[in-house]
Amino acid sequence: MAWIKIINYSKAKGPLKKLYDKIKGPDNYIDTIMLVHGLRPNTLNGHMALYKNILHHHHNTLPKWLLEAIGGYVSHLNGCTYCVQHHFTGMARLLKDKKLAGKIHRALANDTPEAWFAGKELAIMNYARKLTLAPATMKETDVQPLQAAGLTDGEILEINQVIAYFAYANRTVLGLGVTTKGEIIGLSPNNDYEEGDWQHR
Repeated sequence: MAWIKIINYSKAKGPLKKLYDKIKGPDNYIDTIMLVHGLRPNTLNGHMALYKNILHHHHNTLPKWLLEAIGGYVSHLNGCTYCVQHHFTGMARLLKDKKLAGKIHRALANDTPEAWFAGKELAIMNYARKLTLAPATMKETDVQPLQAAGLTDGEILEINQVIAYFAYANRTVLGLGVTTKGEIIGLSPNNDYEEGDWQHR
């Protein structure tokens, strides 16, 4: 559901149908965050390219569960329950440990990352928090704890881009009233080695 017209898979034609065919999951299922782009397929193409390359690309060196946790935390800070549900579910699937995933989720949902994370991972969450809530106040000294914790500059870029992507995704959802009603929670394009494979599984 959303506040603007959505074109479902069964009603799609032309370029939109081709994009939906690239993205769809089981039984032609497509997340509403993607369906909401139906009136402008060009933005759907841009969204999926961004999402796939930032979260689901084999050149990333940070573990994917951690990238999903960052996304879930940013979404919590932005008040986007849609993305919180999807990406903490994705994190749990990757960890294959419901108890651990629950502890991480609770720590971040309570805005107390220090309750679970330490060292490098806590530095990441602190950076994510400040960049999400006070982006105009960011300084070089906000990156230095990440470097001191042993993260490479490439990994810092990965983190930065995940945070920036979720700012975009959260505002897409919140600004258009997208909800999880009737959704399959937590599907994603997990074939990291094929950039053109956008199928949600």
